[in-house]
Amino acid sequence: MANNEEYIRKPEWLKIKLNTNDSYTGLKKMMREKKLHTVCEEARCPNIHECWAERKTATFMILGDVCTRACRFCAVNTGLPNELDRQEPERVAESVKLMGLKHAVITAVARDDLKDGGAEIFAETVRAIRRKSPFTTVEVLPSDMGGKEENLKILMDARPNILNHNIETVERLTPKVRARATYRRSLEFLRRAKEMQPKIPTKSSLMIGLGETKEEIIQVMDDLRSVDVDIMTIGQYLQPTKSHLKIKKYWTPEEFNELREIAMSKGFKHCESGPLVRSSYHADEQVNAAEEHGFDEQREAK
Repeated sequence: MANNEEYIRKPEWLKIKLNTNDSYTGLKKMMREKKLHTVCEEARCPNIHECWAERKTATFMILGDVCTRACRFCAVNTGLPNELDRQEPERVAESVKLMGLKHAVITAVARDDLKDGGAEIFAETVRAIRRKSPFTTVEVLPSDMGGKEENLKILMDARPNILNHNIETVERLTPKVRARATYRRSLEFLRRAKEMQPKIPTKSSLMIGLGETKEEIIQVMDDLRSVDVDIMTIGQYLQPTKSHLKIKKYWTPEEFNELREIAMSKGFKHCESGPLVRSSYHADEQVNAAEEHGFDEQREAK
């Protein structure tokens, strides 16, 4: 085949086992009834069956399901967003309570149309979950919210258990992979978050397989540690559709293990690294790992 780049055969280690038990189907039904969106579904996460079946954690996508950015790796719809739903935080909180989640991840589409980038709705969602499900730890995964410090402060003042902002790819590939966001702005966002709330662990994720080198991956690790990021996740990029960026390489499980060892040697308190790892994969365990290193913002917040 002359142009086989688009058809690189998926290796055995990327095959997943579907688990559509009652817990999974019940959760899916609840999401539809409460008119909620999850990044698990919108971004076609390969771990959705595992996470939803166990009900340890779920990732809610607030601020609608239409993103103002068109990143070339992402399957979320892009276009002009709808009006804000002010009742969304309460619906998310009620769902977290009904599900009995140990850990809730709150992410969102980018809302460059909003002055605060959606920060107030983010913050209110954190507060609503704390009111209705006080023993659930809460992780927030925002965009750079326009890089505005005042927007980040609104979010950090709500005191989430973890602030997660994804670097996504190496610096060289950022202009090709991400829309509007920049590598240096993401590092600055993470630096400011730690500066505002030193006791709240910060986290960032990297997807590989887009043509980056091992040396560039290690540079990302160094850059994240330079702004005191505590937790890192590394996973394989999977092409959502033929119109998205093509996969350049499938990294092996052995290579992912090596990257994890390198990351831990750099001083990260926890690193989740594997072909199917996504930003929120085993997120509840990452909270535990952070607490073992002295972070326990949930108990302090109470």
